[in-house]
Amino acid sequence: MGSRGSAVGDRGTAVVIGGGLAGCLAAWALHGVAERVVVVERDRYPEGTEFRPGVPQAKHSHLLLEAGQRTLDELLPGALGELLAAGATRVPLSGGPLSGGLRWLTAAGWLAPYESDLAVLTCSRPLIDRLVLDRVRAAPNIEFRTATEVTGLLGDGHAVTGVQVSGRGRDRGGEESGEISAELVVDAAGRATHAAKWLSLLGAPAAPRERVDAGVSYATRFYHRPADADPGAALYLQSHAPEQGRFGVLLPVEGDRWIVGLGGMRGFEPSLQAEEFEKQLGLLRDPGIAEAITGAKPTGPARGFVPGPSVWRHYERSAPHGFLALGDASCTFNPVYGQGMTVAALGARALRDAVGKHGDLGHAAVRETRDAIAAATRNPWQMAAGEDVRFPGTIGGPSGLQVRVQQGMLDRVLARAVTDARVAAAFHQVAAMVEPPTLLFRPSVLGPVLFGG
Repeated sequence: MGSRGSAVGDRGTAVVIGGGLAGCLAAWALHGVAERVVVVERDRYPEGTEFRPGVPQAKHSHLLLEAGQRTLDELLPGALGELLAAGATRVPLSGGPLSGGLRWLTAAGWLAPYESDLAVLTCSRPLIDRLVLDRVRAAPNIEFRTATEVTGLLGDGHAVTGVQVSGRGRDRGGEESGEISAELVVDAAGRATHAAKWLSLLGAPAAPRERVDAGVSYATRFYHRPADADPGAALYLQSHAPEQGRFGVLLPVEGDRWIVGLGGMRGFEPSLQAEEFEKQLGLLRDPGIAEAITGAKPTGPARGFVPGPSVWRHYERSAPHGFLALGDASCTFNPVYGQGMTVAALGARALRDAVGKHGDLGHAAVRETRDAIAAATRNPWQMAAGEDVRFPGTIGGPSGLQVRVQQGMLDRVLARAVTDARVAAAFHQVAAMVEPPTLLFRPSVLGPVLFGG
């Protein structure tokens, strides 16, 4: 599977495994410093904003948190405006019962409404993928090899020097098999990454990993949005552990549609049958989504997806030179919390900043990027894993005093956020990843949480 390749790979050349959102953002982050960036993608891209096999989760709800929107617009100036012009929606936090915005039913109840500059960006996944792809394709030093699959890594246990490729992409119409030497290989292959196996075959030590499996699965259906419905309103009905493990979401997307998602942790799996799907929506903790779609015409059947466990691979602790993982290849999150695209964007920005600072693709820039990706991953991982382990069917995850304290603190915050707009705003800033969780310990928030008033 692996071979030594050239001693240090091709200087100035970077190979990106995977041409999805994370891969395209990684290629863009590198193109200002790398002489040549090669993106290897096993699919052929559709002509328009269509779904493609390599992104099975694309038919389900996606949102970009506030931190992700700001980062995307920094990496690709004007991207946010283009997405909005194409039909994406910035749904404000937090909406009230009589106004547009996201109404969020937490385990403690509805968050208190207030006026906010924060928002989530909602659209179909193909829309955002297409915009980023078109921008990245325009860079003269980025080339795409589609219908081509990476089958292994070159190098040894100390350094990765390139990739082995095969033209056996999904339609078997790619280029001939061969090797691509590179100074840097970025794994952006997503949840289907094989990098851990390939690195092992080179003799590299295994990277430590954390794994949490809440058994999450979800079903999604698109609906035509009625003409009299608020185009900027959305609903998120959270589950209540441990007795209620099912959740629902209604989000506006382009084409005057709603995307309606029904998910569940292990033991609360949603149904794909049309009547049962809508019946289960009505059994959520609030009937808001079921009532909203009453009379709305679906655009097609409900589709299911089982993302698998959440896994954080700590390549910042153990990885050979010349190798970097970004996006889901680095850390796969439980999609329930909507963190994945934002963390991928933050990782791409870290990569851009590091190679720009050092002026090359060398060891120092890669080490700095790994550390930055780990830092961007830590808070959302801890928040998500701490919530996942509340459910009795979850396998793995953190335990002990620290997680119990974290859960207890969040319970107190949410209980206060139901009636106190200041606390609701602070919680939203943390959830939107524009502020760290330490914000919740500032006196202006901690005081009302602990003592009321």
